[in-house]
This record gives sequence, structure tokens and C-alpha cells, in this order.
Amino acid sequence: MDSEAAMIALVDVNNFYVSCQRVFEPNLIGKPVVVLSNNDGCVISRSAEAKAVGVKMGAPWHQLRDFAEQEGIIARSSNYALYADMSHRVMTILSRFSPNQEIYSIDECFLSFDGLPQDHTELGQEIRSTVLQWTGLPVCVGIAPTKTLAKLANHIAKKQARFNSVCEWQKLSPSQQDAQMQALAASEVWGIGRRISERMAQEGIHTIADLRTANADQIRQRYSIVVQRTVHELRGIPSIELEESTPDKQQILCSRSFGQAIYTEQELGEAISIYIARAAEKLRKQGSVAGSLAVFIRSNPFRPKDPQYSQHILVPLTQASDDTLLLTRAALWVLKRIYRTGFAYAKAGVMLCDLQPRTAVQGHLFLQTADPIKRAALNKVMDDINRQWGRGSIRVASAGFNHGWKMRQNKVSPYWTTRWDDLPKTR
Repeated sequence: MDSEAAMIALVDVNNFYVSCQRVFEPNLIGKPVVVLSNNDGCVISRSAEAKAVGVKMGAPWHQLRDFAEQEGIIARSSNYALYADMSHRVMTILSRFSPNQEIYSIDECFLSFDGLPQDHTELGQEIRSTVLQWTGLPVCVGIAPTKTLAKLANHIAKKQARFNSVCEWQKLSPSQQDAQMQALAASEVWGIGRRISERMAQEGIHTIADLRTANADQIRQRYSIVVQRTVHELRGIPSIELEESTPDKQQILCSRSFGQAIYTEQELGEAISIYIARAAEKLRKQGSVAGSLAVFIRSNPFRPKDPQYSQHILVPLTQASDDTLLLTRAALWVLKRIYRTGFAYAKAGVMLCDLQPRTAVQGHLFLQTADPIKRAALNKVMDDINRQWGRGSIRVASAGFNHGWKMRQNKVSPYWTTRWDDLPKTR
């Protein structure tokens, strides 16, 4: 394919959470580092050094403590405010390199190189050096005629040092492309999960090369049209379009495990009120309203000797809404009906469902509610204050204060980019 052909780049930050920590703690560079999930539970990000000593993704931290001390592994609690801010910086930089951008996840982004005259590998290296210089974060770039091949090229760039972190698929010869696909299991393909790959293995499809040469029509019959598109993409036939605007969420979920067990309805109500406020803010941000909501609570299934209880209820709303106060009132009403005394609750959550555009809501002739214009203004003020001064600066009374059940973050770093008091100091 010549340089004028449409090409797609996937830019991916290496070990994103760990890399964010290292930007502000350069003493961690070259050392085995892991970032832990909520409540310092499991490993969710690993440096190359941590991978080299055998740390597995998802490994429970309490089982790793002795091994970590022996191997000098350094752990940090997840710092999502830091990661979100660093992600925004990276995506803003990447938008300078292409007018067509799809932000795929917090640390991944597709860029269209269609019509760009510069050599694609050189452009990939420029992207890599710019992001590193401006943010301190290392990235790898995969470039190919389809999104699936771009993901594959990115994987190769990350694993094989000879590419210097940038792999352009079309610059590999046909025999080199085949060798790369023969060396990788089908499960490494974007969108092919463990269950599908296990089924494929039973039919003789073990490698990416096997999947590429499989009968596409049979693949569609046995699996789905999505997997058929993947086969086409592996053959260099674009079948998955670049999404320049993020589609609205169909559901919004907010849940957390507690830092310590809680027992009372009041404490559960505080947690539910906080989660509803966060979900409602996301709802308003995408211009939607919810037609129903669900609330769930459960005890700790990993303590089988304790009395166990788990319950959830989904209820329709009389009128679809994005109002924090109305949604909170409905959620607390649900909580009152599912709460039972005598249990140690470990987790709770809310889900906003049946989402639709705010502009499509039909009014209710006989429903008496607060003035919708005034209530919308109130919610906007709450969002503006919390955006400027930090989440939770203003909240509903039922959310309470000084929560003893807050998420454990015993190893959390400062919020270097989002709190004035935590700004790095130079001497």
C-alpha cells in the first residue's frame, strides 16, 4: 500500500498508571512498581520490571506482600484524579497530529493518517517524542490500514525492541507479516476474548494467522458478524470505522467496595447518595436523562463464615430525569426496601438505566414536581462548584461527612496535578 492510502495509528501509553506515577516520582524508574485497585485490593498496572519478576495482573496484594518485600516491589494506591488529568493532556497533544481522533480508552487513541503527506513511521516517532517530552509518558504507536491491524502493530511495537516503539504494518514484507501472525495466539486479537479463542482452538484456529485465513462466512455463522469483521480487518479490509465522537452511554454505573464493613442504613444511604450524585453528573454531562434506576447492596462473599446477603431492585421513574435531588430521593426509597439489619455490608452501587436524550423527554400532564428550570439551574451550579473546587465540595445532606467506610488508599501518592496543596515543589 502506498503512502497516500488511508492508514490508522493506535497510540497507547505504556503501563499507563505506573508511568503516571513515575512522571512525578522519577526514583521509581527502573524499579518494579505496581498500582493497586480500589481498597488496595489487586494489581491493575505493572511496570516491565514487575512483570519480569513474575507479578501477575489481578494478583491480590495481600498475597504478594512477602514476595514484594523480597523482590523490592513498590506499590501505589490508584490515583484516578491524576490518571484522568494526565490522560486529558495526552489526548490533547495527540489531537494536534490528526483532525480525526477516536479516544478509545483512558490510555489509548486512534488517529487517522489519511491524506497526511509525512512518512508514517517518522510521524509515529514524532508523536512518541512529543508526548514523552511534553508529559513524561512513554507511548508505543502501531500503524496499519485497519484498526485491528493497528492494535496488532502496536502490540508488536511494544514487545519487540527493534521497532523502537513504532511499528508500521505495511513496511513489513508479506513473509514478515505472516511470521508475526503465526507467533501470536488468536486470543491476542482485539475483540477476541478467552471464551471465543477457546472455542476457536477446538476448530483448529490457534494463531492470528489461522484466524486471518479462516472462512469469513463460516466465522459469521459460528460466532458473530463482529468476529467476521475482525477477519476482514486482519486481511487489511477496513470494516470497523473510526468513531470521532464518543457514543452516549446506555447505562451509568457507580459502585465501590467499602474500606471497612458498614452495618447501618444511614451509612449505606450516605454511600448511595454519593454514588447517585456522581452518576447524575455524568448523566447531565452527556445530555441524557434516566428512565429508571437500580440500587444494590451486598455483604462480603469472600468471608463465607459471615452471614451473607445480597439484593438489588430496579425501579422505573415516574418521569425520566437527570436531577440529583430527585434521583437521590428515589434511590434512598429503594434502599429502605432492600436493607436488612444484621449484615456486614462490603459493597453498594447504583445504576441509571433507560437513558434517553434530554431533548426527547415528554412532559407529564398531572405530575407535580419542582420547577424544572430552577432545578436545572441548581444542578448546574452544583456541577460548576464541584468542577472548580473538587468533587463533593457541595453535596446533598444525605451524603454526610467524615465517612469511616471510605475506600482504603494507604499507598496513595499526592494529587500532583489536581490539588494546589499537592503541586510538586522545586528547590
